[in-house]
Amino acid sequence: MEKYTVEHYIDILKENDQIKEIINCDSILKKEVNHVSYNSKEIIENTLFVCKGASFKIEYLKEAINVGVFVYVSEKKYDVDIPCILVKDIQKALSALSAMYFNYPGESINVIGVGGTKGKSTTTYYIKTILDEYSKSMNKKETAVISSIDTYDGIEKFESHITTPESYEIHKHFCNALKSDMENIVMEVSSQALKLNRVADVFFDIGIFMNISEDHISPIEHKDFDDYYNSKLKMFKNTKNAIVNMDADLAENTLSVAKKDSTRVMTFSMKRKDTDIYAYDIRKDGFNTIFKVHTPSYDDEFILTMPGLFNVENALAAITSAYLMDIPVEYIKNGLKIARSSGRMEVFHTKDMKIIILVDYAHNKLSFEKLFSSVKEEYKGRRIVSIFGCPGKKALLRRKDLGTVAGMYSDFVYLVAEDPGAEPVIDISNDIARYVKKYTNNYALIEERGDAILDAVLKAEKEEKETIILLTGKGRETRQKYGTEYLPCISDVEYTEKYLSEYDKRHEN
Repeated sequence: MEKYTVEHYIDILKENDQIKEIINCDSILKKEVNHVSYNSKEIIENTLFVCKGASFKIEYLKEAINVGVFVYVSEKKYDVDIPCILVKDIQKALSALSAMYFNYPGESINVIGVGGTKGKSTTTYYIKTILDEYSKSMNKKETAVISSIDTYDGIEKFESHITTPESYEIHKHFCNALKSDMENIVMEVSSQALKLNRVADVFFDIGIFMNISEDHISPIEHKDFDDYYNSKLKMFKNTKNAIVNMDADLAENTLSVAKKDSTRVMTFSMKRKDTDIYAYDIRKDGFNTIFKVHTPSYDDEFILTMPGLFNVENALAAITSAYLMDIPVEYIKNGLKIARSSGRMEVFHTKDMKIIILVDYAHNKLSFEKLFSSVKEEYKGRRIVSIFGCPGKKALLRRKDLGTVAGMYSDFVYLVAEDPGAEPVIDISNDIARYVKKYTNNYALIEERGDAILDAVLKAEKEEKETIILLTGKGRETRQKYGTEYLPCISDVEYTEKYLSEYDKRHEN
């Protein structure tokens, strides 16, 4: 990897209009930087250190200096005896420095960004599966992915705990993907990543706007809906080929911004036929969804084996992406037919089909509305039981929205822990319950998710009517946030398989 001097890094900050003051750097301008880091635990000799974060302390900088930092970048001057570069916005600065340090890897790989309130993860994995099918036919490497479920870049693979990572990690993943001979990377792009400039130096070959609904509004996220929506629209400024879902709220305004900021725009719809790509003749066949799609160059039938009628919308976004990339339709069809998103719309059932458990990551108003309305349509006549919670100290409107939707649709509601952080679970659950009980008094507050799942299965076993249990929010995640730590936990899927297996054993013969 090419090394740059301090002067090079100063120049890139100047290009981005980030320099406030350069202090005592004259003697080191020509010195090569071996490493750039914002983590005091990851320092080598001749490191340029970035002082980032609201909780940053001078002790971190002093620790880093002791092990190899010789210049630092910060929004404020610290009382330490090394040169420093003062900047206007540390997030923008980190993004520019990271892109340069990793030698602009995004310029050499096809980057597809998926934004929106709902459907980012599923759409990301639909696109990945289509691209993987096509790559396999040419003996090429699979597609890299950065998502809220997991991250894989050819070198690193791990469970994710954030939708879009810090800019430094993004460019590192791009770099790893290039080293691994990968040609494509598909990533979820969150409103926070856009607002905080984590993707300021990421340029999307394709940028997808799925939808918009009120979410992530709190003192520590977005102050209001306008801030949330406008943050999401920022993606188009860095997008070559934009894709807009015309069924979404504010679609016309979104389309207008896309046309202004991006080079090319394509539209899709499940309801309208005046878009570039649209679906029609949508129907269910058992657990499968079958639908036809019209594009400017072909008209064909597709099958989704992943449940949820609303997933046709996600599939259309993936089809439009593949269309822009000139991928033959056979690989699009094959990819969508086998596509799975871990922890998304995963269906488990007892052998006698009396109890179905649907595990999903649904966690906001739009995803809840689409999930519950789809389940009501697809699983007619079943009791609906919901198990969910809300995170602590953020996205506070979700408590009203999720409680309202679950209360309206559910025969019984369990309120459980879902990354409570520093807030007591009982307080979060009581807050949600205020809205649930406007529609039903059939609810219970049980902190442990496993206990709630077991109770739901045992109650469903005694019911005459068949039951579907909607287990949302955590999917296959194996850690739960309490305080500032992510603690190990049993996943919703593991609990589901265990308790349904026990049911089957009780009902053998």
